[in-house]
Amino acid sequence: MKVVSSKYLDDRHDLLRNLVSILERDFPYVSILGTDVKGKLFRVTTTGISVNDSRWSERGFVLRVHDGTGYFEFSFNEIDSESLNEIVELVKKRVTVFREAMVKNNLEEAKTPIPEEKEWKLSFKDEVKILPGMLSAEEIMGRLSNLKDKAHSLSEEVINVMTLMENVQVSKLFISSKKDLFQSYIWSQGYLYVVARRGKMTKYSMKGFSGLKGAEILDEMDEYVEKVVENARMLLSAERINPGTYDVICSPDVAGLIAHEAFGHGVEMDMFVKERAKAVEYLGKQVASELVTMHDGAAGVREVSSYAFDDEGCEAKDTVIIDRGILLTGISDVISASVLGTEPTGNGKRQSFERKAYARMTNTYFSPGKDDLEEMITSIDYGFLLEDYYSGMEDPKNWGIQCVIAYGREIVKGKLTGRIVSPVMMTGYVPTLLKSISMVSKDFRLSGTGACGKGHKEFVKVSAGGPYIKAKARLG
Repeated sequence: MKVVSSKYLDDRHDLLRNLVSILERDFPYVSILGTDVKGKLFRVTTTGISVNDSRWSERGFVLRVHDGTGYFEFSFNEIDSESLNEIVELVKKRVTVFREAMVKNNLEEAKTPIPEEKEWKLSFKDEVKILPGMLSAEEIMGRLSNLKDKAHSLSEEVINVMTLMENVQVSKLFISSKKDLFQSYIWSQGYLYVVARRGKMTKYSMKGFSGLKGAEILDEMDEYVEKVVENARMLLSAERINPGTYDVICSPDVAGLIAHEAFGHGVEMDMFVKERAKAVEYLGKQVASELVTMHDGAAGVREVSSYAFDDEGCEAKDTVIIDRGILLTGISDVISASVLGTEPTGNGKRQSFERKAYARMTNTYFSPGKDDLEEMITSIDYGFLLEDYYSGMEDPKNWGIQCVIAYGREIVKGKLTGRIVSPVMMTGYVPTLLKSISMVSKDFRLSGTGACGKGHKEFVKVSAGGPYIKAKARLG
């Protein structure tokens, strides 16, 4: 079913167009982004239930002007006909005061080129199977409660269960002199979280679900309850791994974590401008096995970070970052692209209308290959199949990577032994890890249940994934 438009933004379209036209009398570039994001988070646990507004909910505007030298941005909770003239005068005054202060204090002005835009009009409304509101809160909580009860019924070792679903509708309007854009889509995510205890040992397992979907995501969750309970109980018997370098097979989730941490932040091109990314030294050079091709983009796949245009009004793209082992390019916002003399890649994203736009990842993934998982397992004399993850981090300036993997399945002479090790820490130097990739499966899977921060803040939705990959990695 078609996602409905935002009446809030529709009602202000002509007013915003008028505001842009008025400010263009004094500024060579003006644009405005209107945002109306609303959602609900439904949670059921063993001890209680809750329904809350999504933390991603927001409503407001960000106005950007270029005065011929650089950009200025202003955010507003509301814009109406009564405040229009006041906003115009505020913008003109603030820009004038800032420039006068620069001159008075003999401060050097950093010049940023004015963006070149092409004429573009768009009205995009996505589709989902079950729109928010088609199921009542009581129906949703009932479904989540059934999942919780089912998990408890499967084992007496299950001591706590959380089931969660979040539906978010994103509506955005972007207007400049040459662009008039609107988009409305829905993304949803769900979690199954199971805690199991045996004696003094307590472990947990979690499975996430995500996509450009509505409440139909509940059906997917129902299919995995037994698997999540099984994994939680399996981890109760897990052993510690002996630190060392091993042949490993990374599941699509783990491969996605590697893609995200290894080359995600490291190729965000505002880091090129700030000289904080080692990747800039390797453009055009081999950084991975010839079997490795890596993408990022909102247009290449359908997941939580897919959209028609970014928060700077740039068309979504599918960017090939690594092509058969060669690092081709990074991902950029408008400002970093203008400074570097490149084309924006549609990766300008804001945490909210109150925050600035940065070059950010969208859907980051390895392309599938030609191998079968069974063949990959058979090829290993001794190693581990790594599945699920807890967290990851990277150092884009020195290309170090650290991934915390939920568990590994031992492989001996081409067969899974049933021995489980957990947790598993993967560390290493990015090119060394990626150059060691020797097999890539035909499988392909994305996950978008998490959020990514720029440093310790500026969180946005992202997804990551790919196929199974065989590599050599340092584990501990």
